[in-house]
Amino acid sequence: MKLQSSLATTPDKAIILIRLLVGSVFLFEGIQKFLYPALRGAGRFERIGIPFPEFSATLVGGFEIIFGLLVLAGLLTRFSVIPLIVIMLTAIFTTKIPILIGSELLGFSLRELDYYGFLSMMHESRNDLAMLLGSIFLLIKGGGAWSVDLYLNKKIPNQ
Repeated sequence: MKLQSSLATTPDKAIILIRLLVGSVFLFEGIQKFLYPALRGAGRFERIGIPFPEFSATLVGGFEIIFGLLVLAGLLTRFSVIPLIVIMLTAIFTTKIPILIGSELLGFSLRELDYYGFLSMMHESRNDLAMLLGSIFLLIKGGGAWSVDLYLNKKIPNQ
């Protein structure tokens, strides 16, 4: 794929709202994995049942910070949301599907909740779904107005 097509975006000003939402949530969630490792980082990953929790939490936290900043800047937006989409799909599979079925799944633990099933899963996954759908939106639309992508795309000659 050509660089220009990767940077292609419309000058839609409303896209910045989704970039601010997605980028800031990932950035601050990533920071928290390092500031509060027992609660949000390796400790949580271990409780969930994610293999190699120290490594996994560091990798995920680093990706959330780096790609969250890139999304905020609107730099390589389409590329940047791909790892964020993978993170959200993994979070849904490892933490929300067990809530849906009411039991552990493939070694991923089930949190203690008052009730399980579809409504409980939807309640618990509201942030995950918002970040997933926001990231998919940015994958489709690009960085929009006020993005580095739009600026760079204007500077690259048509090929």
